[in-house]
Amino acid sequence: MPIVVDIDVMLAKRKMSVGELAERVGITPANLAVLKNGRAKAVRFTTLAALCAALDCQPGDLLRWEADRPADEPLRAAGR
Repeated sequence: MPIVVDIDVMLAKRKMSVGELAERVGITPANLAVLKNGRAKAVRFTTLAALCAALDCQPGDLLRWEADRPADEPLRAAGR
């Protein structure tokens, strides 16, 4: 997946545990682990906002796009 989740980076910078972040955000540690490990298919904006508030960061500090295709390969519509 070309979206990379960097929650672990921000946790390390803030010296915060997964359990503490989950409690502050109001989600289970298991759900936070799914997101943190890049296994989530989606994230609600309310959850993203709560993560940013708890970690005092911007959404771009938590999520980034990483190309998984050659730069000269054209984008294609889904399903084609």
